[in-house]
Amino acid sequence: MAMAVSTRGSEPIRFAYWVPNVSGGLVISKIPQRTSWDADYNRRLAQIAEAAGFDYALTQIRFTAGYGAEYQHESVAFSHALLAATSRLKVIAALLPGPWNPTLAAKQVATIAELTGGRIAVNIVSGWFSGEFRAIGEPWLDHDERYRRSEEFIRSLKGIWTQDNFSFRGDFYRYADYTLKPKPSAGLPEIFQGGSSRAARDMAARVSDWYFTNGNTPENIRAQVEDVQAKARENGHAVRIGVNAFVIARDTEAEARAVLQEIIDHADPEAVKAFGHEVKNAGKASPEGEGNWAKSSFEDLVQYNDGFKTNLIGTPDQIAERIVALKDVGVDLALLGFLHFQEDVQYFGAHVIPRVRALEAARERRAEAA
Repeated sequence: MAMAVSTRGSEPIRFAYWVPNVSGGLVISKIPQRTSWDADYNRRLAQIAEAAGFDYALTQIRFTAGYGAEYQHESVAFSHALLAATSRLKVIAALLPGPWNPTLAAKQVATIAELTGGRIAVNIVSGWFSGEFRAIGEPWLDHDERYRRSEEFIRSLKGIWTQDNFSFRGDFYRYADYTLKPKPSAGLPEIFQGGSSRAARDMAARVSDWYFTNGNTPENIRAQVEDVQAKARENGHAVRIGVNAFVIARDTEAEARAVLQEIIDHADPEAVKAFGHEVKNAGKASPEGEGNWAKSSFEDLVQYNDGFKTNLIGTPDQIAERIVALKDVGVDLALLGFLHFQEDVQYFGAHVIPRVRALEAARERRAEAA
């Protein structure tokens, strides 16, 4: 079988990090973490990431406490704070249709784009936690209905940002001769989305700029990439691929594996099982009866988005080689979580990214010679 290749050919793989604007870090574990959800810590982290060579930061959206996340900063406002502290980094603000209306979102993002030279993007989260929707008084739609709403949300954003007298008549959103000014002047804000269900992948293949998938092996990721890209080609659409990973980079593989084991040993069993119950139920609600976490073990679920499965755990050389292997199967961006964010991001920038770039350059030279 032919190997999938990145939709961007020889472009360098890009790097993003999960912004810890939610307490508890990126693992459901009681292991001590030198990571904070507060604003000063995150401003400094954004500056470290920018200097380290990261391209994007992704802010999280949550409205209720759960699974160790007792405190949550709102994503759009927090994104703006990080943009104000940096000069190159692009920040992806998570938006949840239901609490957000496309009209407000389009205006918020257009204004932030104007203030920051176009360094704002959005991640449209269709929703998986029914308890959160009930808590804030939002209707909980059936699985595929949530993705239909998200697609209308994205189509509305794009229409508002590109057209005067925009009109749209959907099942969830309607517009009649609406004109937003100013529109984003530094190019359209990129639109990201996640999910592994048929509805999620089909939506990405129609309307999204980026498709995020949970962590997985290169072989399993390749199957998802080939599926999404084939559908996108049928639609005359282009979409890039991002994959979630949790990075534990240490001087030796033994050190890195010991950290992973310590995270799992200190996992909060009740919280992990509750999280697993909720996300697996969300997947079972899809027509195909399978979602992002359908095959996730207890150990996998300790990291919210199956980041351990991607296996970026080891020495800088091992991790760099695995990142290039992800690129070989069509991944354009690695979305990364860390245990001790500031020092781990700095270490990754100093020791892993240069190795990735060297491997990419060596491949380019071999390709040119061939």
